[in-house]
Amino acid sequence: MLELRPNCECCDIDLPPDSLNACICSYECTFCKSCVNNILKDVCPNCGGDFSSRPIRPASERRDGVSLKHQPASTTRVNTKYTQQQITEFSDANKPGNN
Repeated sequence: MLELRPNCECCDIDLPPDSLNACICSYECTFCKSCVNNILKDVCPNCGGDFSSRPIRPASERRDGVSLKHQPASTTRVNTKYTQQQITEFSDANKPGNN
């Protein structure tokens, strides 16, 4: 089950569970669309994979026991350990089409 991390790992903007601005890679690294497009160039600085929009978990229970109430989003903030220069170099070397 997705953690639904609460923030962008790059700029630290809040990304609540219902955010349409949240993107994730296959390892669930979480970034906002602005950072994905403008800084990361659609390359995860942690794994080198690309991004998809993060799905939204329903706040209200549509099926018994399945909702944010029963499976709450994470409250643990995560931030990238890489510098802006390291991210730029990695993104440039690994952007889609360079493989």
